[in-house]
Amino acid sequence: MDRKTFLSYLGTGAAALAAASAGLGTLEGKASAASKTADHLFGFNTNRVSGYFDPIEPSKEDKLILPKNFKYDVVAAYDDVINEAGEKFGSGCDYNAFFPLQGSSSRGLLATNHEYVTFFQIGNVDGKPTKEQVDKALYYQGMSVIEVYRDSNGTWKMDPRSQYARRINGYSKFELTGPAKGSKAVSGATTVQGTFANCSGGVTLWNTVLSCEENFSDTAEEAKLPDTHYGWVIEIDPFDKGYLKKHTALGRFNHENTAMGVAKDGRVVVYMGDDKKDACVYKFVSNGKYNASLGRGNAKLLEEGTLYVADLKKGKWLPMTIEAVTKALEKGTPEMKEKFKSQADVVTYCHEAAMLVGGTPTDRPEDIEISPFDNTVFICHTNNDKHGNIHGHITRIFENGDDLGALEFDFEIFAAGGRQSGFSSPDNLAFDSNGNLWVVTDISTSSHNTGVYKTFMNNGLFVIPTVGPNKGVAMQFASGPVHSELTGPFFTPDEQTLFLSIQHPGEMTTDLNNPTSTWPHRPGDKIARCGVVAISGFKLG
Repeated sequence: MDRKTFLSYLGTGAAALAAASAGLGTLEGKASAASKTADHLFGFNTNRVSGYFDPIEPSKEDKLILPKNFKYDVVAAYDDVINEAGEKFGSGCDYNAFFPLQGSSSRGLLATNHEYVTFFQIGNVDGKPTKEQVDKALYYQGMSVIEVYRDSNGTWKMDPRSQYARRINGYSKFELTGPAKGSKAVSGATTVQGTFANCSGGVTLWNTVLSCEENFSDTAEEAKLPDTHYGWVIEIDPFDKGYLKKHTALGRFNHENTAMGVAKDGRVVVYMGDDKKDACVYKFVSNGKYNASLGRGNAKLLEEGTLYVADLKKGKWLPMTIEAVTKALEKGTPEMKEKFKSQADVVTYCHEAAMLVGGTPTDRPEDIEISPFDNTVFICHTNNDKHGNIHGHITRIFENGDDLGALEFDFEIFAAGGRQSGFSSPDNLAFDSNGNLWVVTDISTSSHNTGVYKTFMNNGLFVIPTVGPNKGVAMQFASGPVHSELTGPFFTPDEQTLFLSIQHPGEMTTDLNNPTSTWPHRPGDKIARCGVVAISGFKLG
């Protein structure tokens, strides 16, 4: 069976039944969401196709390669000045979110995560990093908010005069909310210093950004900062410099991203993955109900609710409450019983609590998105070589009754990485309004073009239809520069522009005189710079 035929069979069964029951078989790309989801999941005012293209082949070149008739503009790269105060664009670009100004798809604010620093930012670290290296790591991680626009020639640029442009980083002051605020688990803190290791994220229903602290431990240790102050979901408002929160009710772990939707009864639901081997999938369900008229006041919903962990064997969401953990610990050790005394302890030591109540360890659950067509939930399980899952897969969850608030579910493997599909190690996801799933890959830099990864070459961006005759068939849209990872795909509302981060090009460089990449190949520049590009050329019809 050839690759295309094989993939067309993947995702049938439960998915076909769900599509048929929802009437999706006849829609062929027209949205029919069972309930409202967050704007970044489906904010489009059109069902027009996001663009037909001729798929490209894998590449080893030190270029960002796109299909014919498409182009990209670098809107910001590491160390670019972003505002009149002289603040600099950060390192390790990851998640992007675009916020239109005055409803425009050609001018808006772009919020970008900065996950970590590399050799190009801090040089070699010989043993313990120096104070200067620690200071740079704290400064260049976190987030950037910049203003971007498309000029009269169709070129996307950054506007460094913007009143909104700013950095949020390891020195910014955040307010804690939820059960861990002021608790012994966080040393009594109600505010904490900074955010870093910011991986992916999500947009809320009230137009703010949720950013996720992932691999935070090393930076916290090197900067002599309390470990329990990091590993949370943070919230910022791109339009309000003073709004900085960490929501402890959503749990503390190696957060990859958030996907927000609304249950049938109006409660807010947030899906999350813990990006490490043998870690779990979570969702948070608020106590209160979403009220659009309250605007940002709805953020209070993220302070009180129930955190659940997925039991994939039973198809159940298990509550992560102190009562459930205490019951699980009836025959536990004195040390563990002492560790879990309150809900603050449960959310702070979330992974351990999840294991106690029966959560299923999985293969690095990274990005999660809610389908705007049928409320199914797509999860990238990137890989887990401990169990032979070398190339990863995309899981699709079907909540009972298509209700995001349900406590039981079924699931399928929607697509599997490997030679048969042409992609390996799926990571971030985005939907377009024609039902296509845009998937970037995260093959570890040290594995690029070696062993069983040779056929995939550099990391890429793939498009996989979720409905129609090509359902499940992966087509490559982009190939990244040498030693890079493509991250944070995000469309403008009119779908004529796709923002995409190029993370850690040339990451394996150890000698500045011999960099493995010099992308974006700026004249006279001898180093590689991570950055964000705006891709255009989509033909809408």
